[in-house]
Amino acid sequence: MGLSGQDLRLRSRQRRRHGGARPQDPGRARLRQSGQVPRQDAVPAAGGAGAEAADGGRVREDQGRLLTTAVERTEVVIVGGGLTGLTAALELKRAGVDFLLLEARDRVGGRVEAILNGLGERIDSGGQFLCEDMPELMALARARGKTFVETYVDGDFITHPPMSAAQAERTYVAAMAIRDRLNGIEPDDPAIAGLTVADWLEHQKDTADAKAAFRSMIEGLWCLALEKVPLWYLIDNDRRITNEVPELQYFLRETMQSLAEDLAGDLGDRLRLNEPVTRVEHGPQGVRVTTAGGTIEARQALVAVPPATAAKLDFAPVLPTKLAKALGVWESGAVVKILVRYRKPFWRDRYLSGMVMWRDMPGLFACDASKDAGHAALVVFIGGPLALRCRKLGAAALRAEVTAKLVDALGPEAADILDFYQRDWTDDHWSGGGYSDLIVDATARNAERTILAGAPPVHFASSEVSPSFPAYVEGAIVAGRIAAGKILASLQSAIATRASGS
Repeated sequence: MGLSGQDLRLRSRQRRRHGGARPQDPGRARLRQSGQVPRQDAVPAAGGAGAEAADGGRVREDQGRLLTTAVERTEVVIVGGGLTGLTAALELKRAGVDFLLLEARDRVGGRVEAILNGLGERIDSGGQFLCEDMPELMALARARGKTFVETYVDGDFITHPPMSAAQAERTYVAAMAIRDRLNGIEPDDPAIAGLTVADWLEHQKDTADAKAAFRSMIEGLWCLALEKVPLWYLIDNDRRITNEVPELQYFLRETMQSLAEDLAGDLGDRLRLNEPVTRVEHGPQGVRVTTAGGTIEARQALVAVPPATAAKLDFAPVLPTKLAKALGVWESGAVVKILVRYRKPFWRDRYLSGMVMWRDMPGLFACDASKDAGHAALVVFIGGPLALRCRKLGAAALRAEVTAKLVDALGPEAADILDFYQRDWTDDHWSGGGYSDLIVDATARNAERTILAGAPPVHFASSEVSPSFPAYVEGAIVAGRIAAGKILASLQSAIATRASGS
């Protein structure tokens, strides 16, 4: 029938990992506020936009229209209220540095999101799972008093169309062997220059079943077609995902979104929702950020949104060519998340774990997401090219298609649904897609380093460029802390320079 969930749990511990050293948190040097803020004339206007009015209290547009919104001033302005931006904001707050965090949505969390389903239950419609090998996220959830629900894995793991247990065993082992073989290649090896993952896979001597299982695994996790993903990028990215226990080990009864909301609650009026940024002006003395609500001047800016989203922002002057190109080589993944509620976890009665991987539909995966036996649920992920095809079906047709697939794999009880909720993250307005952005230019070997270097006083951070767990909530937290550390060091250096009179 398939592999047992317990087998999967044990084998994940044995997976060979590369690198994986946990980044040290940046030093949290406390900065006293200098009492100084950028003058209104500190940031040179680009093309006349945002030039100062004579009274110093208003700004005049290039077209001669007067804006009546007063300029606000702070030390650091953060663009984006996902876990990266929230984490950076709290680090700045702890250091005593004034900031404003601007979020375009009416909520915080970014790709972490929760909604009420048709039963009135709050469920994770975005990022959800975590494990013991994600130290920052685990510590945060514990500190905030969250309840960990262990994902149910007892019983058989189904492959569909069905295979014998022995055949499923061989196929799984072979697919993992392909992944380990891939990770054994050095990303800088000249022999793989220009190759996509699909190019490389085509030349492997594995069975068709093993290759199909590998494709389904990778397209389901990274949410892009293997034909688009540079081989070096997948190797480099996968090496930074260092968990030895299953990443689906736990989820939070209160939802992952509740963590983001807790962090937001600590920020008070320094957080602004419904405040999309329309322009970022920057110069040696600071930044000027324009939103529909007004203008904010600061010494530093942190753009804490995914790279493909950051590339769409209006910077004045335009970013250095190298940096602009580095932001432009990313494509957002495509994923649809579906949460299906049942009266009871019927699959457990047949000693099934609820985990299903469809061999005939790469990128389709389901697992048990029951908070308890009284709240039985399956979560279904549709990733990569399959997500793009499914979104064209429409909500009703997609529900019918997914229900039919669940019935085929788990039996007729899978059609007895209490609630069916689907969240289409493909082409999401603010995040671009999910689970993350990926580099799709095989020549862009230095893109991440270039983004992390930024264009001071404008800095960039997101989970995608985290040194650990890129594309995960863990990576977002790490990225936010590192970015805050850089900004604190920069502010401290500026204060020291002013104090020395140099």
